[in-house]
Amino acid sequence: MASEASLESTLNRSGENQDPAMSSPDEKKQESKTEDIESAEDDTRVYPQGYKLGFICLGLCITVFLVALDNTIIATAIPKITDEFHSLDDVGWYGSAYLLTTAAFTLLFGRLYSIFPLKIVYLAAIALFELGSLVCGVAPSSVALIIGRAIAGLGSAGIFSGALLIIANSAPLHKRPAYTGMMSAMYGVASVAGPLLGGAFTDNVTWRWCFYINLPIGAVAVIFIVFLFESPPLPANVRASRTWFGVAKQLDVFGTFFFIPSIICLLLALQFGGSTYAWSDGRIITYFVVFGVCLLIFIGIQVYFPETASISPKLVRNRSVLAGAWFSFCMGGSFFTLLYYLPIWFQAVKGATALRSGIMNIPLVLSVVVGAISSGGLVTVIGHYVPFMIASTVLMSVGEGLLTTFQPNTGHSKWIGYQVICGLGIGFGMQQPLIAVQVVLPMELVPAGTALLVFCQTLGASIFVSVAQNQFQNKLIRDLHRFAPSLDPRVVINAGATNLSAIVSANVLPFVVRAYNGALTETFLVALIVACLTLLGALAIEWKSVKGKQIG
Repeated sequence: MASEASLESTLNRSGENQDPAMSSPDEKKQESKTEDIESAEDDTRVYPQGYKLGFICLGLCITVFLVALDNTIIATAIPKITDEFHSLDDVGWYGSAYLLTTAAFTLLFGRLYSIFPLKIVYLAAIALFELGSLVCGVAPSSVALIIGRAIAGLGSAGIFSGALLIIANSAPLHKRPAYTGMMSAMYGVASVAGPLLGGAFTDNVTWRWCFYINLPIGAVAVIFIVFLFESPPLPANVRASRTWFGVAKQLDVFGTFFFIPSIICLLLALQFGGSTYAWSDGRIITYFVVFGVCLLIFIGIQVYFPETASISPKLVRNRSVLAGAWFSFCMGGSFFTLLYYLPIWFQAVKGATALRSGIMNIPLVLSVVVGAISSGGLVTVIGHYVPFMIASTVLMSVGEGLLTTFQPNTGHSKWIGYQVICGLGIGFGMQQPLIAVQVVLPMELVPAGTALLVFCQTLGASIFVSVAQNQFQNKLIRDLHRFAPSLDPRVVINAGATNLSAIVSANVLPFVVRAYNGALTETFLVALIVACLTLLGALAIEWKSVKGKQIG
């Protein structure tokens, strides 16, 4: 085992292929020294064994499962929710509120984990997620549901990164990929199970059980972590700087203070602009101005205080990190737009129940899992990840282009096949930027680089779900005026996607369905445009190999 670990360490070091701009002789010496220290610590550290390690991993897998489930379980329940709350206008917020807080606080949780005990911060993240789920379950209104989703997203921001850190402190380096792979598999299972469970709860019990289910299952995970995992001791320099000012500085509170409102204002502008208010309205202009000013201040703080920056300048100066961040940003926007609006197409246009629409959505999510697993294995064998990023762009663009051709009479062979093409493309590309970061960055920057890519993917999802909602609503209103001028568009919008036959006569219903189809294919067009933009990231990223060979 010792020789295997030594060989793996040698391969890892030869495969890092750092950017020359970041590889001065002094930095190489420092990196070598750091790796020697890490290797020594890895050899002497006592890790949990047997059932203890098994239950810790089970607890982590449960929390990752719940967070992934929360991303997809609501998709098939949204039409019923809009029926109950008469809130079709808020569809974009049901996804964006969760994704926005996840994106906004992911970097902050990374700081929290570095200055507070790992177990305490992780349990706090789970508690926030559970609280958000409870608020969603008992929500008396659409606004309350959105608030609950935002709270759950805040907890989600700390669960992903915390799970990876707990694994890093529970298993030696050469065993961690296996446990990380288990969590990735749970994410895939949850993504497939989410639409089905959401549909089953919505049709047979109530959509509120999409959120209640998190409470007892999450409690089991908490028990495992509380009693079996021990936080590693904090570094002496961290313990020595436990003043209010020191903590605030380490958390990049000032940067976060400007970053969060900048993203919120951007999302508000995209959500309301062109639908609730005209783009030229003073409120929309104000949102954009506040977004720009706060973002510029945030960037200034990151540049002038690099030692405590949420986004280190060393990362943004690396070509592959920037390209990977762009690819992840566009990938998140494209994938989640499909994830939220395909079920509405099945229910509003095809007349499917929530459960049935979940089943009809399986080809997309399942092919994502297949694409991710197969591409991971092929990259291990071949060594190069860029070809899979290019293939991802091609498949996503072709598949989503085909989705824009949907009509009310589109047959099952087409909507299944088109979803498979999209899903394989998404699966091929989703994890490749994360692999690239591990190849091009020194080990001490890999966690920060990984967090940046996860942040960009989540941010892209939150922004483009809102963009798609804006396009959907505007197109629906225009087409209703065109195809059914006698109907009040607000009545149709407030009725929800599954209640069309109850509010319009049989002779007008086909025209309303046609309007819905046109509006939903407009959201697929948003996904298509963003998918095409991933090509910029795929072409800009450096051609390097996980086996240590550089092409160019």
